[in-house]
Parts: sequence; structure tokens; C-alpha cells
Amino acid sequence: MKINADLIKKIREETGAGVMRVKTVLDEVDGSEKKALEILKKEGFEKVEKRQDRETKQGKVFAYLHHTGKVAAVVELFSETDFVARNELFEELGKNIAMQVASMGDVDVLEQDFIKDPVKKIKDLVKEVIAKTGENVKLGRVVRIELGKN
Repeated sequence: MKINADLIKKIREETGAGVMRVKTVLDEVDGSEKKALEILKKEGFEKVEKRQDRETKQGKVFAYLHHTGKVAAVVELFSETDFVARNELFEELGKNIAMQVASMGDVDVLEQDFIKDPVKKIKDLVKEVIAKTGENVKLGRVVRIELGKN
């Protein structure tokens, strides 16, 4: 099967793997997008495990206020560098976790099923960002405030 640049780009965006690695894997699996994604995601998650002990001293605070104005959530999300803290993937992760906390509460956040895609857990979203950015990412303090509840 002929491997085109669009397929390489699509898989690269989904996995964060380098262009040459994507091409090599596609060649090995005769152009099968599904098989290539499986291999590259597995490699990405193996890299995540190696990054778990790396220090995270940069990051951002994200907030979400429900449209009713009665529920809010604030989360701390850490990265290794300020560069990643400004990354679009990191920004999206922080916003999604804040919305998750407002909706589902602040207990065992990483183990919760993601409200936008229940097939994934919040910890899976974090691992995906680690795999794609190449940096360790950790969730810090998480606070949910609901009007009238202490």
C-alpha cells in the first residue's frame, strides 16, 4: 500500500511520534493505519512511564464556571517547562479537567471517566499529553465549589 503524507500527518498528530518513526511503522505494517496507531500509542505510553519521576515546576491554574454560576472548579496542572505549559494540548487538558471537576466532583479525578468521551479516563488524557509533548505532566490541587455546600 502506498503511504501518503496526509496519513503520516494524521498519525503524527494523534500520537505525537516523529515523522520518520511514523513512516517506518507504516512501512512495517503495510500501511495499516489501525496497526500503526496501536504500535505508536504503545511506544508513547512506555515513554510516559519513564517520565513519571521528572520534576514538574511549571504549569498553570485552570478554572471553569458552570453557566448557572452555581458551580466552579479550579485545578492546578504542572509541566516540566513553561514552553509546554503554553502548549495548546496542555491548555486543552487543563480546561477539560476543570470542566470535568465541575461536573463530576473532585474525588479521584484521574480515575473518572471523561465526560466528553467515557471510553477514556482522565488519567488517559494526561498520559496522551505526556506522550505527545515529551514532558511529564501532573495534576496538582483540585477544588470544586458549589453554591450552598460546605
